[in-house]
Amino acid sequence: MTTTEDDWRAAAREEGTDIDALAQSDDPQTKRIVARIDTLRASIDNIDMAIVALLAERFKATAQVGALKARAGFAPADYAREEQQMERLRLVAQGAGLDTHIAEQYREFVVTETKNRHRRIADAGGDAGVLDIFA
Repeated sequence: MTTTEDDWRAAAREEGTDIDALAQSDDPQTKRIVARIDTLRASIDNIDMAIVALLAERFKATAQVGALKARAGFAPADYAREEQQMERLRLVAQGAGLDTHIAEQYREFVVTETKNRHRRIADAGGDAGVLDIFA
């Protein structure tokens, strides 16, 4: 590798790289790398779509739980359930080779959002329809 290539790569790491602009490179290695990145990005986009669709389904189910809690006069929080979920997600993350910190961040997001939504349902008199509006 030449000093110029070293300098270019160091600058690219620091400033960011427009991968798409490099697709027309004359360097065969760069072309292969860009092609592989494109393939992986297509997979990432598909995974993101699935995650968002699954989150939508998850929140539809938790909306029903929230409506039932509101009708019964239960509090939005269920700390025993939260701890069970965290332990289960830690095990799932470990089994999947995922850093458990990421699973904890995910759980924190969904539990916080679910409790907020459950409060809104209770404030709306048990009407889960309020969940279509992000407050």
